[in-house]
Amino acid sequence: MKADRVRFGVNLMPQLWADGQVKSGPALMTHRSRLLRRMADGGIDHVMVGDHVMFHGGVGNDGLVDAASVVTATDELGVYLAVYLLVLRHPLLVARQILTVAQFAPGRLALGLGIGGDDRREVVASGVDPATRGRRMDESLGLLRRLLAGETVTHEGEYFSLDRARLRPVPEQPIPLVVGGRSRAALRRAGRLGDGWLGIWTEARHCAEAIATVEEQAADAGRGDVDWKHGMTFWCGFGSDRAQARGRVAPAMEGLYRTPFGKFESYVPHGTVDDVAEFVAPFIEAGCTTLNFIPLAGNDEAGIDAVAEVRALLRK
Repeated sequence: MKADRVRFGVNLMPQLWADGQVKSGPALMTHRSRLLRRMADGGIDHVMVGDHVMFHGGVGNDGLVDAASVVTATDELGVYLAVYLLVLRHPLLVARQILTVAQFAPGRLALGLGIGGDDRREVVASGVDPATRGRRMDESLGLLRRLLAGETVTHEGEYFSLDRARLRPVPEQPIPLVVGGRSRAALRRAGRLGDGWLGIWTEARHCAEAIATVEEQAADAGRGDVDWKHGMTFWCGFGSDRAQARGRVAPAMEGLYRTPFGKFESYVPHGTVDDVAEFVAPFIEAGCTTLNFIPLAGNDEAGIDAVAEVRALLRK
């Protein structure tokens, strides 16, 4: 894979949209507009937004609402929603939301879909048995693909029932549905039902193996003509050296995931721009066409600029 074909995205995380005392209202919108402008000027391809209903301590944001707010605020940047917790919702309602967002921004929306589980309470509170997430995801994703394609769907399954359901209008350009997850079941799902695989917290070698497995699964399912959109998401720290960069990214991750940074450290690039670019380059060789960054660099603007520099280095 050539780096000039790779799309780069930045996720500032919901709690990082605000700077200083800017928390909500017009001041927040002004601040966000400046950040979006900075991304576009720096050559960033898309804004990555997340999705959580009730993460550790109640943190959350609705991913599709976030996506709609971004695509209507800029005509230049795409939006990559990942990972969207499809298993917590009904696929018909999700399909309608996706189609509505796509009307605002034809060709600028992509979705990474996952089953969640980093906080089990979030799944339970949404009325879903955690043990059923995989089966629900398979059934839901299959229905979602058909509904987004404009099919008339009649279905009687384990979790969902539809009778001649059909949604209009559908976009001329298909919306990429990329499957996240590290399990064998997730890789099988990506190959049989997805347009690619989205990884996180893994080595480049394992990334290449996962991509190969996904494409083998697709071939076994008779899907030989997929325009693959494999990707990786990286939390990353930027600084004048590795110690400063680690001091920025480690507290943020520990605060969100309630887990010691040592568990993630080998998978989280941190250091100078050159250090991060060197870490990420093998993932492009492994076949990734999308790279998403959650940068910690002192402030939002510095994080955007650092990712733009990584992009420039990798494209040389």
